[in-house]
Amino acid sequence: MISLDMPRLIFISGILFLSGWTVQSMAEDHVYITHDLPYVEVMHKGKRIKIERNQDTFNTIDPDLTLTSRPCPPYCIQPISLAPGVETIGELEMIGYLRAISEGNRNVIVIDSRDGDWPKRTGIIPGAVVIPWVELFLAKNDPEKVAEILEDKFKAVNDGTFWNFSESRTLVFYCNGPWCGQSATNIKTLLALGYPATRIKWYRGGIQAWKSLGLTTVAP
Repeated sequence: MISLDMPRLIFISGILFLSGWTVQSMAEDHVYITHDLPYVEVMHKGKRIKIERNQDTFNTIDPDLTLTSRPCPPYCIQPISLAPGVETIGELEMIGYLRAISEGNRNVIVIDSRDGDWPKRTGIIPGAVVIPWVELFLAKNDPEKVAEILEDKFKAVNDGTFWNFSESRTLVFYCNGPWCGQSATNIKTLLALGYPATRIKWYRGGIQAWKSLGLTTVAP
């Protein structure tokens, strides 16, 4: 342990004072989202939730999300650009969509595509809704049930022959991380049905990237 004699301590304190710092301010950790954005508030199931980063600078990511070498297939690395016209977004863009929803924009929906107990184990992004990927995957679900989701949640219209997506919502998908193909599979399915690529956004980093930055999650 290093000890400081009084003259040296006074000298260091003087330097800190002249620099606009104090010993107390050095001990205070302010972990903002961006330089001038400490937090944002969004609505989740009728309640206002504060999205912020964990203020503990020694905080670490959940053990469930620390594995680096999951078997591939099926847990293969996804490309940055998933399909032409589909925008890949990061955390700040995701927060922007969440804020828009909270401010009353009903043309956007954020979708957690994960199945099983993943949402319960790691939490979900506040403002997102859980739609397990299998519910949109035609090979694993009844086409009529897929159609119900398209109409009820995504605001698509079917005239009995064709899908009309002219009034459909902007969909923001995410799942576990760059090694997760669940949201990617849903996006490809929707594109095959004719859903406009410009109305599909993909948060490739998923919950792994979200939590690696200490951002808030809530119970599903």
